[in-house]
Amino acid sequence: MFPVTRRSLFGLALRAMTVSATAIVLSPWTASAHEVTAGALTIQHPWARATVATAKVGALYLTVRNRGTEADRLTGVSTDAAEKCELHLSETSNGVMTMQMVDGVDVPAGGTATFVPKGAHIMLMGLKAPLKKGAHFPATLHFEKAGDVAVDVLVQGIADLEPAE
Repeated sequence: MFPVTRRSLFGLALRAMTVSATAIVLSPWTASAHEVTAGALTIQHPWARATVATAKVGALYLTVRNRGTEADRLTGVSTDAAEKCELHLSETSNGVMTMQMVDGVDVPAGGTATFVPKGAHIMLMGLKAPLKKGAHFPATLHFEKAGDVAVDVLVQGIADLEPAE
């Protein structure tokens, strides 16, 4: 198993203070980008869309970059937010979108595996509570070589199509 390091800009603020004769001026700088590195893999922007109160399914999205010389494979995901997680590939043919559950997704050496709306995604089946915008939940990604990698998933707006920057 590889050492895991976290680099998170989410929730951090860099404040520059300027003192004048009458006031202190704070200039906040914040970013919501977040990533986790495990060996040669970097998991970027794990996020999910908010769901309606009655939804029992949701989806998790992220990007996995492999800076290494050997391929790895995402074999599963787990979270306490859902009863189970499934890896799905989506395809559109003749205007019809289909999803297929797969047992793993390859992350090629020097390459990327991207999970996005209307593409490959991680289905969250049997949600235990609605996903609310602004909330976070933990998930664990299971890789053949990098092992288990914990990530913090940000819940974004219900209509969002990409991670917040």
